[in-house]
Order: sequence, then C-alpha cells, then structure tokens
Amino acid sequence: MKAIVIIPTYNERDNIIRLAGEVLSQHPDLHILFVDDNSPDGTGLLADELAASSDRIRVIHRSGKLGLGSAYRDGFRAALAAGADVLIEMDADFSHDPTILPLFLETIRNCDLVIGSRYLNGVSVVNWPLRRLMLSYFASVYTRFITGLQLKDCTSGFKCFRRSVLEAIDLGTVTSDGYSFQIEMNYRCKEKGFHIVEVPIIFIDRHAGTSKMSRKIVREAVFMVWKLKLGTVMRRLLGRKG
Repeated sequence: MKAIVIIPTYNERDNIIRLAGEVLSQHPDLHILFVDDNSPDGTGLLADELAASSDRIRVIHRSGKLGLGSAYRDGFRAALAAGADVLIEMDADFSHDPTILPLFLETIRNCDLVIGSRYLNGVSVVNWPLRRLMLSYFASVYTRFITGLQLKDCTSGFKCFRRSVLEAIDLGTVTSDGYSFQIEMNYRCKEKGFHIVEVPIIFIDRHAGTSKMSRKIVREAVFMVWKLKLGTVMRRLLGRKG
C-alpha cells in the first residue's frame, strides 16, 4: 500500500528535515510530497535536496502563496498520478504528530476517510487562545447543524483518504480554502456515501497565542456550509422532477 503524505510548505525550512525523518520512520509504505509555495526562506530548495537523497520524497514548486486548498488539490492530483493508494493531509509545523500516521494506515483499511479529531475525547488542543479554540469548536457545531455531518471535528486538516474517494470527487469543482476546504471535502465524502472514521489526536499549535485565521477564511466557511446544503437540496429536487 503506497501512502503519500502531502505537506504544503511556506517558510518551513527549520522544520522539514526533522519532519521528513520522523514521517518516513513511521512506516516503510509512507512517502512525502512537499507542495512549496515559493518560500522566501529557501524551503523549496531544501526540499529538493531531501528529494535528491530519498526516492520516497518528491516536491512540487508553485509560483507563490495560492492557498491551502489549492495546495492540497495540486498535491492530490500529483499523488494520484504517482500511484498512491492512500493520501494523507499534514501540516509542516509539527502541530500534527507524525506518530499518529501508523494509526491512520491501520484505520484506513476498514473505512474510506480517517480524520484526526481534536474533539473526539473532549478538547485536545494545546497553545490556542480561548477565542481561537471557541471559533474552531463552534465551527464544527455550526457545520453539523447545517449540513448533518456527524463529525466531532469538521475542520481538522490532519486526515487520510483512500484513493477511490478522491477519484470519485471532481477536484476541479472544489474551490474553497482553509477551514472551508476541510468542510467541503468531508461533505463531498458524506454525500457520496463514503465511510468516515475519526481517531483522537492532540493538536499542538507552535504559534502560541496567535491565530492563523483571517476574516476572509471565517466568512468563506460560514457561507460554504449553506452552499453545500442548498446544492444537495437542489439536486434532489431536480432529480425528482426528472
């Protein structure tokens, strides 16, 4: 089973050497695909050096900061073309613990999507201010209420897909970013009847006391859930008329 871990990077030069070593040491089936958005600190060049030293590492270079959702879509396409059976989303800053990866690989054998959940067993988040934590937690509550997604953590960015899931989803129609991208991908999986399982993780934010969220990302997530829900309703109505 070939599993490719897709890691978007922007100014992560201080992390990627240790991260690559820890990821690859977890399981022999794991490979890494760095998606670098032209990092000014030379992350992309360092990633190239890592790729030159290991046939389990590849790099995609992009022209600039084009968005997290866009990075994952490009990474998904490249990983599928490279023959991945399993595709994993992961942050580059060690907020996602590489030691969870073997659990992902074990769990994905009996489901279609594995989500690393921060809220499965209470709240498992370290170094977030209360405002950021409340925003994230209630974003999942709001999403469940509107869309019917039965997930404790609707916005987690640490997750593992079977190849068949991403082949079934038209990535060209997925245009959202940030929180909204994670919600949309989960909803598309649910809509197509795929089996989703959450496993508990501890999320440790390296940026203690700061927020990576922008108002634009929050607004996009607020409206995206309604767009998804109304799209489903309209398709059902059109199907009945047909």
